[in-house]
Amino acid sequence: MPVRSAGILPFRRREGGLEVLLGHMGGPFWAAKDARAWSVVKGLVEEGEGDLAAALREYAEETGSALPAAVAAGCRPLGEFRQPSGKRIVVFAVELDEVPPLRAGGAGSTFELEWPPRSGRTQSFPEIDRLEWFGREAAAEKMVKGQLPILDALA
Repeated sequence: MPVRSAGILPFRRREGGLEVLLGHMGGPFWAAKDARAWSVVKGLVEEGEGDLAAALREYAEETGSALPAAVAAGCRPLGEFRQPSGKRIVVFAVELDEVPPLRAGGAGSTFELEWPPRSGRTQSFPEIDRLEWFGREAAAEKMVKGQLPILDALA
């Protein structure tokens, strides 16, 4: 069965159009990358967990801040999107004006990695190291390619 993730895509309305909130992927591989290094804030759906519950949990874990209940109630499904890897991402959109900044060094969710490679040292890295608002054109250049259909669904 393909891996299934769920995520939240906050958006806000500005004079120039819609802006979306994306997370820059953390860790040494992505550190110096900008183009195609940003993603919808998402994570794996656990067994028995609903898609929206997983998306809200992952948003809170990765950003370090849960969406207020009144805002979370406004989440609307955008659809399920198949990634080149075969993974499926269920995405919910929610209108949100501002988000709290990430804590220094990223939010709560981290992963362990041997770094530098073959050094025998394991280091911890944030899954997301920063959040930023982007207009549609900029988001289309920043997002990992497999997630571009998510922008079309939001439009």
